[in-house]
Amino acid sequence: MSRFQFAAMARPRRACVVEVFSLSAKHQSRPDLLLLLSLLVAILLTPVLNQDNWRRLVLAAVTFIPIVLSIVRLSQIKRWVWPSVLLALGNAVFVVAGNTFPNPTLTGIRWAFLAAFFGLTAVGLFSHLRKSRSVARAQLYTAVNIYLLLGLLWATLYLAIDAFSPGSIQIGSHPADRQTELLYFSLVTLSTIGYGDIVPLSGEARIVAALEGVTGVLYIAITVALLVGRFRSEFSD
Repeated sequence: MSRFQFAAMARPRRACVVEVFSLSAKHQSRPDLLLLLSLLVAILLTPVLNQDNWRRLVLAAVTFIPIVLSIVRLSQIKRWVWPSVLLALGNAVFVVAGNTFPNPTLTGIRWAFLAAFFGLTAVGLFSHLRKSRSVARAQLYTAVNIYLLLGLLWATLYLAIDAFSPGSIQIGSHPADRQTELLYFSLVTLSTIGYGDIVPLSGEARIVAALEGVTGVLYIAITVALLVGRFRSEFSD
């Protein structure tokens, strides 16, 4: 067999391998893409739905979707799944208890459970991202998911602080509902924009807000360095 005949036979095999790899990459990125879309929908619909009782029920259902998708995504990492399930169940129990027996303490515990869930999910996904050996679509989706989860983590922390200690965070003269306002405050703090229309007053709220700003800067720096390093290593190989 000549060299040209061997090369001609090798091309279809390479094409087949590339096609299989592409299909596998798309399949692996699907859970991350669904989680990303659900997080964006939950964030965008919060100011629209958090107004009256029936809309809040719809918002609770919309918020429940990224929780389920986060558990599904963590189940692929295995060791992170059971703690996330327990935290999600704890949050559900206190949501029902808080709606049945309205009480600031029960509301604060509910937000604390949800904050712990978002924190665990962000840590689990970042651990998976750090161990990945390549940079593909799935890794980029994961990086964005972690950033949005960090925003939700701090938003629920602010809501817990506001429930346990009312008046810890001062909202502007024309506030919307507090959940929307504190989600907005979390996102602008994480991105270090800081418009100044919402001000943390208590020492605990100020420290939490400062930590969020530091986390936003460090996450961007570390994640960009990590992905660029993986890309350069993959390209050089």
